[in-house]
Amino acid sequence: MSKLTHFNSKGQAHMVDVGGKDSTHRAAIAEGRIHMQPATLSLIRSGGHRKGDVLGIARVAGIMAAKRTADLIPLCHPLPLTKVEIDLDAETDPPSVHCLARAETEGRTGVEMEALCAVQVALLTVYDMCKAVDRGMSLDQVRLLEKAGGKSGHWRRPSAD
Repeated sequence: MSKLTHFNSKGQAHMVDVGGKDSTHRAAIAEGRIHMQPATLSLIRSGGHRKGDVLGIARVAGIMAAKRTADLIPLCHPLPLTKVEIDLDAETDPPSVHCLARAETEGRTGVEMEALCAVQVALLTVYDMCKAVDRGMSLDQVRLLEKAGGKSGHWRRPSAD
């Protein structure tokens, strides 16, 4: 097993030095879900929510979160993102919204945290917009599906996970 890179030789937290790394195309895909009551999902699908287009607003929130990841996660490098794509799908069985986020950059470090942050904030936005009618919603299965680029190369979550 490799060592934890966010700690120096004295065991103190530090920002990883990426100055010597090559700049390459980096991409990451993450996903997650928010489960809810069938009536809540119906309200989202019909566009009848009084706060507006729940999925449209959640999509924008996810994009904004990816762009602000370094402000939220203490040791993340600020990255010039070249692409952030958020797909939100309302699913009937079980009633939920699935979020898939893809982040890309040309840089010296990966965009896994940006994709994961985008998923979390997009789903939290769905919760925020719908909590008045369904406080029992729950987020789960937030995870990295795939990353590409850099020295460690391509990684894909095994399909059995």
